Amino acid sequence: MARSGGGRRRPTLEMVAERAGVGRGTVSRVINGSSQVSPRTREAVHSAIAELGYSPNQAARTLVTRRTDTVALVVSEHRDRLFTDPYFADIIRGVSSVLHERDLQLMLTTARTEAEHEKVGDYLGGSHVDGALLVSMHRDDPLPRRLAEAGVPVVHGGQPHPTARPAPYVVDMDNVGGARAAVRHLLDTGRRRVATITGPQDMTAGLARLTGYREVLTEAGIPADERLVAAGDFSVEGGARAMERLLEAGGAPDAVFAASDLTALGALRVLRERGLRVPGDVAVVGFDDTLMAQHCDPPLTTVHQSTERMGQEMARLLVDVAIPGTRESATTILDTRLVVRDSA
Repeated sequence: MARSGGGRRRPTLEMVAERAGVGRGTVSRVINGSSQVSPRTREAVHSAIAELGYSPNQAARTLVTRRTDTVALVVSEHRDRLFTDPYFADIIRGVSSVLHERDLQLMLTTARTEAEHEKVGDYLGGSHVDGALLVSMHRDDPLPRRLAEAGVPVVHGGQPHPTARPAPYVVDMDNVGGARAAVRHLLDTGRRRVATITGPQDMTAGLARLTGYREVLTEAGIPADERLVAAGDFSVEGGARAMERLLEAGGAPDAVFAASDLTALGALRVLRERGLRVPGDVAVVGFDDTLMAQHCDPPLTTVHQSTERMGQEMARLLVDVAIPGTRESATTILDTRLVVRDSA
């Protein structure tokens, strides 16, 4: 028997067939999940595979099944955001848990510039994955259009921007409801000069959280004051810069609703540097309920969203619905809730 490099010969499909006492085609059907095999035969093949340590050739299997057993998760942010924002770690954890249960592989990539989106679109559209999960998409990102044209099944984490192409499969949070709960809480505690540091307005989450803020103030009969609205980008530094602008604008806020926990941390830092007490002088509420919200000083009142569950629901929707095409469209909206701590 021929040997390679003095080692044991790599098991082949023919060796598995001989050990199981079946034909080569039967082994292929078992490996590819065919239902046209008896339970006894399937058990014999799996036993032979285990005894021999056989590993199917993925490239050959893909040619037969036209499936790669690989799902892409694309985060439309710069790489540094992927590793510094706990939101993405929770999404990845949720996606990975479901794919692991289904014996599917995860391909993780980032794409922020137009060139990066084009490159990723070319790769994903080239039959290298069975489907894609898109997270943190911005208004002008070209990737959703490219994947739709290539016929790649896609699930969006978050609604596309109102001016962007609609998406048939979406998992999102109740961003408006969460923002409303945050601002209502600030008003209920006696605050009247409630400012907000927004999320990016080229993202639906940023738009929705600003909408919730404005709705509650309008319902409470509080006139709009644009000096109390500062643009942020969901980051610590963006929150710090926005808090500086709010204090310099002369609106004298007695509360701040920050569109993310990281944004709130930046705001807290500036308030501390200015000698302002939280919540005595300025109350602060965030959005996300990350682990750091519990451990900052003071502990942060924030809107809880189950980001890990969002990743799980996205993966399930892709694998169970979008890839097999069992439904033409499906949207899941997950609840949010306010978690009250010491900052407000």
